[in-house]
Amino acid sequence: MAPQQSVLALDIGGTKLAVAVMTDDGRTHGFLSEPTEKHRGPDAVIAHLFDMGHRSIAAAGLGAPASVGISCGGPLDAPAGILTHPLHLPGWIDIPIVAMAAEEFGVPAVVENDATAAVLGEHRYGAARGAEIALYLTLSTGVGGGSIIDGRLHRGAAGNGGEFGHLTVRPGGRDCLCGRKGCLEAYASGTSIAARAKDLLTGDDRPSTLRDRDAVRAEDVAAAAAAGDPLATAVWRETTDVLGQAVTDLVNIFEPQVVVLGGGVTRSGVLLLDPVRTLVQTTAMPPAAARATVTLAGLGDAVCVVGAGALALDLLEKTRV
Repeated sequence: MAPQQSVLALDIGGTKLAVAVMTDDGRTHGFLSEPTEKHRGPDAVIAHLFDMGHRSIAAAGLGAPASVGISCGGPLDAPAGILTHPLHLPGWIDIPIVAMAAEEFGVPAVVENDATAAVLGEHRYGAARGAEIALYLTLSTGVGGGSIIDGRLHRGAAGNGGEFGHLTVRPGGRDCLCGRKGCLEAYASGTSIAARAKDLLTGDDRPSTLRDRDAVRAEDVAAAAAAGDPLATAVWRETTDVLGQAVTDLVNIFEPQVVVLGGGVTRSGVLLLDPVRTLVQTTAMPPAAARATVTLAGLGDAVCVVGAGALALDLLEKTRV
């Protein structure tokens, strides 16, 4: 029996960094998750990320990894291995992350959009396993997307395909980091959920337990909505409504077998999933509605790390050809 291969998986998020050593059965070892602290700038954050990588390797106890996979929000240039200007990381311009990782760990490296990596992870090891057509939306600091078409990862012509977070859900609505108005990301990301709640707190006289908090986070809004807080419920209903509309449009366009929702916002569980699933089932065109399962990520918070690991394993296969 051949020994398992191990690779290093790195995920660069706007809120947290996550790393693990992954074996070819999809299991993670030495998993670490720590704050990004993006205000420190790219040099400090990348140094922290690589330090986490070395600590993860030591904790996993599987020896040196054979390759490194990196997931990060876009835009990025995956073939060139460059983070061109990730929207969730202001000031990160043309960072040659693949070359930096390859030099740091002494093995080949690869980078991919985080949601693209995530859909690969879910397709290979999670809730979308075996699906011919699968979509993934990550609801975190921002909103990203990835897709499997005819059983294969879809990247787009320049590697940034699947920007589902920039579907227009409210024409002329809230400003988005991409420069447009009314994008899904401006309503369904954790950042926007918190921002919309804060806006209501200053301009709405409804009672709310959120007024007692010094800082309001998306998870606070979800918890308050679950408890029946009127103001938080209004924010949450708008969130699930726009997300459900966007997923319905995607189901009508792609007719997938499964739509997977992941990212920190999905820790709210059925509070998010049930209204989105109901809206898709009742408004998507038949027969797409009947065929599409809307579910939460089977890999949980490790989804982007596992996706990055899957990319690293694929890189090894390519280098053997």
